[in-house]
Amino acid sequence: MTLFLHRNPDGTTTGRNEATGFTVTHADDEEVKRCLHEDAGWEYSPPPPPPARPGFHRFTLVHDDSDTEGCRDERYAALRARPPEGCVPADRGCFALECERPGRTLLDAVAGTVAEIRREHGLVMNGLGVEKPDEWLGDDGGGRAAQTVAHLVLSAAHRAALLGHRRKDLVRLLDAAGVE
Repeated sequence: MTLFLHRNPDGTTTGRNEATGFTVTHADDEEVKRCLHEDAGWEYSPPPPPPARPGFHRFTLVHDDSDTEGCRDERYAALRARPPEGCVPADRGCFALECERPGRTLLDAVAGTVAEIRREHGLVMNGLGVEKPDEWLGDDGGGRAAQTVAHLVLSAAHRAALLGHRRKDLVRLLDAAGVE
């Protein structure tokens, strides 16, 4: 079963369940998602409310490494015992941290947290646990779209390092793509 979401030029969102042909258009993205889940017979979980503190962002950092034993890898012991302030360990099938951290933007909050973990624990978190990064919707710089961007960047950095690429190679690629 495949569910599609499309943002329309008028600001509404249209969703379609390919299996049943059910289509819905609404001004609220979450209402479209709820209707599609209901039509598919799936449980719908609305996103959590935004953080109560201004300037804070909520996200999940993961360290998904096929060379580890999931959440029980010994490298996670110190991080589990002393996570960064605002983060709590979680089991997502791999080691994860549920975080609510300060930052000018979501990407800023993620970058600061990743840097702190690398500095304090020598571990580089390599994703945000976004399951289907190609199915993102929105232009909210602090929401799902921004989490997808952060996830893709962390995943790309991790995979590039595994292939022997260095920071300068990634920066050169970003410069070539016109990222300011």
